[in-house]
Amino acid sequence: MNEEELAEQNYRSGLPGVLGMIDTFISRLEAVILATGVILMAVNTVANVIGRFVFGQSIFFSGEINRILIIMITFAGIGYAARHGRHIRMSAIYDAFPVAGRKAVMIIIALVTSAAMFFLLYYSIGYIITLQDRGRVLPALGLPIWWIYIWVPVGFAITGIQYFLTAVKNFREKDVYLSTAMVDGYSDTETEV
Repeated sequence: MNEEELAEQNYRSGLPGVLGMIDTFISRLEAVILATGVILMAVNTVANVIGRFVFGQSIFFSGEINRILIIMITFAGIGYAARHGRHIRMSAIYDAFPVAGRKAVMIIIALVTSAAMFFLLYYSIGYIITLQDRGRVLPALGLPIWWIYIWVPVGFAITGIQYFLTAVKNFREKDVYLSTAMVDGYSDTETEV
């Protein structure tokens, strides 16, 4: 399998129809946002260090650019972590349930978490509107400060959709899924502590 086929397989959703298309689109969007953000942050930081130590002059807006990128990466990353079942879990009680019990609990967890993300989405939009009304701007770049927080509702929306799709996947499939792509369970390669 060549690299292009492997990359395409990583983006393929296990959900049918429109839900699968939404899942695949969100997966690709997350990958682009995260990759772009990390690369831009690295380039910005290296350029600032070179400017400071080689030319004796820092890039005056470097801190603000990194602030924007950290917010972008953080809130795109919560959706990515949900997609890959990488959020922290307290699973001692959950692991004690039989498969049917774990499936029911996972559906409840996914739906409650999805609702919480949409609740936070609603309040984050209100916060952005408040910031917009105040008219504050970034001192170096001169951009309205509310622009940098656009990533917050985007991240909550992506994460809410991802948890909702996880609940749908668990309704449809026999196995228990932590996310649309991650089956619940422990691999034999993990080390017990």
